[in-house]
Amino acid sequence: MARRDLNDPHRFLDPKVIARITPLDLRARLAVDGFLSGMHKSPVYGQSVEFVQHREYVPGDDLRRIDWKVWQRSDKLVVKQYEAETNLRAYLVVDSSESMLYGETRHRKAGSLYKYEYAATAAACLAYLTTRQQDSCGLITFDAEVRQSIPARSGLPHVDAIIKALHLSHPQAKTDIRKILQQVAESLPQRGLVLLFSDLLVDRPPLFQGLEMLRHRRHDVMVFHILDDDELLFPFSGMTRFEGLEELPHLLCDPRALRDGYLEALEEYLTEVRRGCTRIGIEYHLVRTSDYLDAVLARFLFQRMSQRHAPLRR
Repeated sequence: MARRDLNDPHRFLDPKVIARITPLDLRARLAVDGFLSGMHKSPVYGQSVEFVQHREYVPGDDLRRIDWKVWQRSDKLVVKQYEAETNLRAYLVVDSSESMLYGETRHRKAGSLYKYEYAATAAACLAYLTTRQQDSCGLITFDAEVRQSIPARSGLPHVDAIIKALHLSHPQAKTDIRKILQQVAESLPQRGLVLLFSDLLVDRPPLFQGLEMLRHRRHDVMVFHILDDDELLFPFSGMTRFEGLEELPHLLCDPRALRDGYLEALEEYLTEVRRGCTRIGIEYHLVRTSDYLDAVLARFLFQRMSQRHAPLRR
């Protein structure tokens, strides 16, 4: 295997390389630095007062900032918003249910990231990236209950609190996705960008109901659907014992007899999740635990840039 160039800005974005870097805060810092150094243009906006967009008027806004020309044309009250005032509020919502432990022992032996480690690393990277853009970031980890909750704030000391919470949220119980997303929707004080990291191994109706609650409250939502390569490829052969997670029973069987049916059911499931997210107006991304983290970070940045320049929603 060829050695990676030490000057390669993406050298920290390979999950197998990142898995060898501990603790989580150092892992995230190095990954973000490597990603940003490889970009041609910095995503960080300056603190200018350049006009960016309008937003709807709410009682208490300074009347001097109302755009009366827009009111004359459309009979709608909107307020001029400037670049220094358009800072993002990002909320990281990370699944810490037991199914996120899949393959933990195998991945530790191989020096790679299992699902929760991958999700926590990606979330920590986005926390660093968000604060470097002078935006605010919060965190919620969950299984059947909310396990850790950090309000959205900015600054590197706040990122340390998010990383500590991710470290403490060891996967251990079942998921109650509808209840959790309802709690998230009701607890967020202001509109923002909700980033959900989960394997989504849940019933689809409660998942879509929960996501619709977030959209109803006018949050932008981005789903990172994190699955292990084994879950996507089903590479097993010979008699295999599958250990059930989240109170499911163990199963001893010949996986070759199940492979075709499993892959067919998997494709139906992925199609249902993708189409359901699209119908609700949610950006959906399937992520493998072997994917380089630059893909996750780039998707966030594209969403961030498009949100900054999005037209006013009516």
